[in-house]
Amino acid sequence: MPLPDIIAEGAIIPALRADSKKQLLQALSARAAELTGRPASEIFDTLSARESLGSTGAGSGIAIPHGKLPKLARVTGLFARLEKPVDFDSIDGQPVDLVFTLLAPEGAGADHLKALSRIARLTRDPGNVQKLRSARDEASLRMLLAQSPTPHAA
Repeated sequence: MPLPDIIAEGAIIPALRADSKKQLLQALSARAAELTGRPASEIFDTLSARESLGSTGAGSGIAIPHGKLPKLARVTGLFARLEKPVDFDSIDGQPVDLVFTLLAPEGAGADHLKALSRIARLTRDPGNVQKLRSARDEASLRMLLAQSPTPHAA
C-alpha cells in the first residue's frame, strides 16, 4: 500500500508545534477529524488508548501512533514534522520529531498492517529519515513519502 494512497492532500504538516505528547496527539486528532469527518475527541481517545498499551515511539525520533475507528471509510494517514522534538516515551528514550499517524476501519486488519509495514520500511533507512527531517514544505515531504524504500531498507 503506497503511502500517497493513504496520506491525502492536507494530511502533511511540515512544521507542527507541540510541547508534549498529549498536545501532539490532540493536534493530530484535530487534523484527522478534518480529513475523516470523525470527531477529534474520538480520534484522540483512540490514539490515547493505544498509547496506554505501550508507546508507539519507535525510536530514532520517530513515532507511529495508530488505532482503529468504527465507521471509518478507509485507512487514513497523516505525517507531521515537528518544529522541535517532544518526549514520547519512545523505546529508546529519544524525543520524537517525525510522526506518522494511521487510522483504520475496525475491520481493516491487512490494510492497516501493510501501511504500518510501509512506514517501517521507509523509516528504517537513515538517509530517508534525514531527508524527511530536512524537507520544509508539504510538496517536498509528499515527494519523499511517495518514493519506494531503497532495497537495503526492506
